Amino acid sequence: MKNYAHGSGSLDSEATLTWQHTTEKTHNVYSDYFDHYQDCIQFKEDVAMVYAPMRIAVGTGYYAANPLDYSSLLKERTEAKNYFAGTQMIHEIEYAHAIDKELDLTVKDKINYTYDPELLAVGYTQMKVEEDVTDGKVHIGVLQANDNILGYLSPCRPNCSPDYGRFLGSPSNDIAWKGYIWRDPAIEIDEDYWGTYHIEKNMTLEVPYKVSCKKVDWLPCCFSGFDDMNPLDKKPFKSATGVFDCTCFKAPTVAQFPRVY
Repeated sequence: MKNYAHGSGSLDSEATLTWQHTTEKTHNVYSDYFDHYQDCIQFKEDVAMVYAPMRIAVGTGYYAANPLDYSSLLKERTEAKNYFAGTQMIHEIEYAHAIDKELDLTVKDKINYTYDPELLAVGYTQMKVEEDVTDGKVHIGVLQANDNILGYLSPCRPNCSPDYGRFLGSPSNDIAWKGYIWRDPAIEIDEDYWGTYHIEKNMTLEVPYKVSCKKVDWLPCCFSGFDDMNPLDKKPFKSATGVFDCTCFKAPTVAQFPRVY
């Protein structure tokens, strides 16, 4: 989440930023294991800005006697990115003479992991805006990544269980992911307003994510047999690694030993 503002004149602003991370784990001997993770960022802002040229005296030398003229129209930008869900929302005001705005932004992720071959998660993003803008430009944008991009995670480990550690860490740490996630989006919204407006928006996107890792009973890797072996012990079986580590055989396009006539 990013929030940015500048301009000359009067400013009356009140903002609250809240971050919450919760982890709940149930690992009882006589019941199913269950892990629940939730991250939430909430930003609330109530701002009133009125443009006016300013003269600013700096220090005690030349610029104290010759104040600087500062005349900048009002600008404010709020941006939310939910990498977990592949969601981006933007609200921006530029070149305005007056702004009276209330904004409420929520970005939330939930993951339920039951130590089965299935992982359930949901990414939630909401932006509420109510504002009056005088003689300015307003831009509102939404991007939602498509299912193919979200499937990039594919967090299945060799033992056929969801790799929720990679699922949690990869989107926010991978720079390439940040640049690629919103290409060819499933949803793209761009709205621009010039002039004097009263605008009310309530934008909400809830993106479910499900990972199912199928087991193949006859492969020992699905029971952590081959995957947990010492690398030295695997050497005698190196020719069968492609079978026992749960990777699929890919047929070559050209014969390895072509027939000679």
